[in-house]
Amino acid sequence: MSSDTSPEPTGPTFDDLGLSAGVLDAIKDLGYETPSAIQAATIPVLLEGRDVVGLAQTGTGKTAAFALPVLSNLDPYETKRPQALVLAPTRELAIQVCEAFERYAQNLPGIRVLPIYGGSAYGPQLTALKRGVHVVVGTPGRIMDHLDKGTLDLSELRFLVLDEADEMLSMGFAEDIETILATTPEEKQVALFSATMPRQIKALTGQYLRNPKEVQVKSKTATASNITQRYLMVSYPQKLDALTRILEVENFEAMIVFARTKSETDTLAEKLRARGYAAAAINGDIAQNQRERTVNQLKDGSLDILVATDVAARGLDVERISHVVNYDLPTDVESYVHRIGRTGRAGRSGDSISFVTPRERWLLKAIEKHTRSTPAQMQLPSVDEVNATRLSRFDEGITSALSEKDKLGFFRDVVAHYVSEFDVPELEVAAALATMLHGDEPMLLEEQPEPVRRQRVERDRDHDRGERPRESSRSRVSDQPLATYRINVGKRHRVEPRQIVGAIANEGGLRRADFGNISIRPDFSLVELPADLAPETWAALESTRISGKLIELQLDRGAPAGRSGGGYRGRRDDRDDRRDDGFPKKERKPRHKG
Repeated sequence: MSSDTSPEPTGPTFDDLGLSAGVLDAIKDLGYETPSAIQAATIPVLLEGRDVVGLAQTGTGKTAAFALPVLSNLDPYETKRPQALVLAPTRELAIQVCEAFERYAQNLPGIRVLPIYGGSAYGPQLTALKRGVHVVVGTPGRIMDHLDKGTLDLSELRFLVLDEADEMLSMGFAEDIETILATTPEEKQVALFSATMPRQIKALTGQYLRNPKEVQVKSKTATASNITQRYLMVSYPQKLDALTRILEVENFEAMIVFARTKSETDTLAEKLRARGYAAAAINGDIAQNQRERTVNQLKDGSLDILVATDVAARGLDVERISHVVNYDLPTDVESYVHRIGRTGRAGRSGDSISFVTPRERWLLKAIEKHTRSTPAQMQLPSVDEVNATRLSRFDEGITSALSEKDKLGFFRDVVAHYVSEFDVPELEVAAALATMLHGDEPMLLEEQPEPVRRQRVERDRDHDRGERPRESSRSRVSDQPLATYRINVGKRHRVEPRQIVGAIANEGGLRRADFGNISIRPDFSLVELPADLAPETWAALESTRISGKLIELQLDRGAPAGRSGGGYRGRRDDRDDRRDDGFPKKERKPRHKG
């Protein structure tokens, strides 16, 4: 058996780690087969009940490392109060962790998970807390809000996780984290995960963790220099169309398309075959002999596209593979490095293309940070590009057929007979033959009609930074020109500069350095922002709300935003300001619809 068709040696499986049956069923349903290094090292320790300090980079599979043992030990009928709390630095990461918990708990009846983060409505959070939740995933600021208001009871907490602790401290959440830790029961299990171990982390672990087990995982994050890395921003429903266009315009020899689950590989391979591509799927359910047969077909050119999961592609070494497409972006950096390493073999150049949904921007940033590489953003191939490629290939087909002189003689006589018999020009006969060859499908891709109303850029409301920690005094570092914008919320809506910065930065993908002065007036506010806001930023801010009200961002033609009324520059948001953060005394439905 050749080495390139055999799976690489693997370590322990999830079955070996001691997880509960319901959690194991969920893992298998999701198509996960072998744990990552951090998971294999951490899960048994947490299941023993010990505290853990995990030193691992973002994107190494930390979420499953703490979520799976926590869910294995939860009792949905023990109490209505939270049994597990996960603190995350950003709202985006909190959402990702919450979604992971829900996936892993899909076979655990009664388990309820609640995300709590800044910028979201309090009403649903309060309702869920009153009904009872088992796992709370939140950002420190919003958790503190609920603790201050008495709406979050942590008296029966059994598990506490600090995810990306160093990032939370660097964002200014140190005081909040210590307050939250002091609020929780003394008898609890704590897991702290951090990419680095600064002095503050050491002090935190020494004070709040009991004889923790330190688990350190070094990631293999080097990417080959001969592989060109690109990415395409695309919504999930657009992925198949995007892949089809890329297949049309890219000059590839053979390709691996990576999907996250076994079922997705089968579905995608079937859809590609329906579009005329020689595609097949391999995953953990494929027998070894069938896997070898499929890989051999990829080698000899009878198969061009392999749709695979991470596990199924281990040990795959086929020189023909010129392209790797991450149809589903992997959730850890090591998997990304392993995937794109399937191309560029034997010193040849290779290409990798990753599909990134708006909610997965954080994964892309993690990949850039830890691989020390910056994939170039590409655009979806246009209709003109696709059509130019189709016409070029049609020309190449004719040229190739003309070179086969021995086959042309018979058909030349057939066409000559038809032209003579029916008095039809030879050009018309050629066009008719092309029509017969192509069938009912149109040869050229048609441009979709533009919608009457401006189409909003597909985005994720929670794609960027979470709620902002209180701001220290510092000046802007951006030199870009600013303009004054008006938003439709003011003092009577009980807004503060930090709420304005948080909402606009979160929704519009801006940085703190992009903000100038903020002036809060009775019924509106003036905000200095970059003068050349991108169209996607405008689109993203169309439905942004502060204190439940649409901000209705527009350029202000009056005087610049003054420093009076709460200028953001140089202002410090102290803890006492938390009382005026828009927490509603009584939930009120918005007057508008939609």
